[in-house]
Amino acid sequence: MDGLGRRLRASLRLKRGRGGPSQNNTGEAATEPERTQEHSLSNFAGGQHFFEYLLVVSLKKKRSEDDYEPTITYQFPKRENLLRGQQEEEERLLKAIPLFCFPDGNEWAPLTDYPRETFSFVLTNVDGSRKIGYCRRLLPAGPGPRLPKVYCIISCIGCFGLFSKILDEVEKRHQISMAVIYPFMQGLREAAFPAPGKTVTLKSFIPDSGTEFISLTRPLDSHLEHVDFSALLNCLQFEQIIQIFASAVLERKIIFLAEGLSTLSQCIHAAAALLYPFSWAHTYIPVVPESLLATVCCPTPFMVGVQMRFLQEVMDSPMEEVLLVNLCEGTFLLSVGDEKDILPPKLQEDILGSLGQGINELKTSEQINEHVSGPFVQFFVKTVGHYASYIKREASGQGHFQERSFCKAITSKTKRRFVKKFVKTQLFSLFIQEAEKSRNPPAGYFQKKILEYEEQKKQKKAKEKTVK
Repeated sequence: MDGLGRRLRASLRLKRGRGGPSQNNTGEAATEPERTQEHSLSNFAGGQHFFEYLLVVSLKKKRSEDDYEPTITYQFPKRENLLRGQQEEEERLLKAIPLFCFPDGNEWAPLTDYPRETFSFVLTNVDGSRKIGYCRRLLPAGPGPRLPKVYCIISCIGCFGLFSKILDEVEKRHQISMAVIYPFMQGLREAAFPAPGKTVTLKSFIPDSGTEFISLTRPLDSHLEHVDFSALLNCLQFEQIIQIFASAVLERKIIFLAEGLSTLSQCIHAAAALLYPFSWAHTYIPVVPESLLATVCCPTPFMVGVQMRFLQEVMDSPMEEVLLVNLCEGTFLLSVGDEKDILPPKLQEDILGSLGQGINELKTSEQINEHVSGPFVQFFVKTVGHYASYIKREASGQGHFQERSFCKAITSKTKRRFVKKFVKTQLFSLFIQEAEKSRNPPAGYFQKKILEYEEQKKQKKAKEKTVK
């Protein structure tokens, strides 16, 4: 497994690209795990294919050993007539996937009972393109003890709710026969991914049940379709979530610990999504495979998930200034100590108040997502929402951000102190570099909230003048 881990680490390098020199040189290739920009996973207007591959990953016993090794035993579709570069990329991808489907090591034994798990991982190619693995791990049908297998859908699209429903359909068919899965996935592959708010309906035949119509609908507001905040709320208090957010904003090292793969992947995706409209651009592994546990020793920022069974290995690793979050107990096992003091106090109180208001009245996952994400988006609106006014443009349209004037425009001392730190992060640098390239602010959710906030301030000033 060590050899596979080395090959994997070498094949999953991401070019840091925009905003300065790469922090990933040839000498680091053997030790740097994957990197991704999390919030951009959901930026799809529609019309693309749903997925690239459906894979079945099974545990096969190694020759002359008692250990098992995860192996791809089914692949749809089989790719033919690939160019050499495409073939090499596919081979790298297919070598990496089994390790992430069974990240918990190779010490398995046949089981008679195993609770199904739904989780995901993100792989980043050397060119920076991202692929998401949506996984359902379960026991195959049959009598007696048997080993679990994983159904894994590889896609470039970030829409976890939708793919969870697709995995439900795959699981339902797997209980009958692999042959029943093929026509369903073929129909899905031929269908175009729907635009936000739209539905695609698939026709599928199941023996003894007849023809079924399966509807797959994307949320109208797509900026949160790649995340579900429920798991994070179930594991942690609001105050702890705010401290995790504060650590992420300053690009620190964060490790999440949990027993289940589902909890780990959901919570780490949720933590990264709190940074919207900014993108976590450092090491990001929702579930760290056993052979990559050395990731927690990296000197650069990271956000990773580790199964609780590896707690002792993590605690024995040389780590500096890390926030270690125990999702099982809802506690911090390690922290820097200043997490409560990073954000401006008034804005921290605003987030806390908004999170607690009406939380028990929410029913759908969409309502929960909007309720949790909203206060953090509002935090960025109040601290850096004036950024567009401090981008000076040349005749060519290229913009130049006026950092000093931008910071001086903030009247609150506590806000200004925070923003002066935040503008030095890669989170902000990548965001502002994109803004400098665009003549107009992007007409997205964040810009909508900025305009609403500015309108509220105008109305408040008008009322104050009237009172005087």
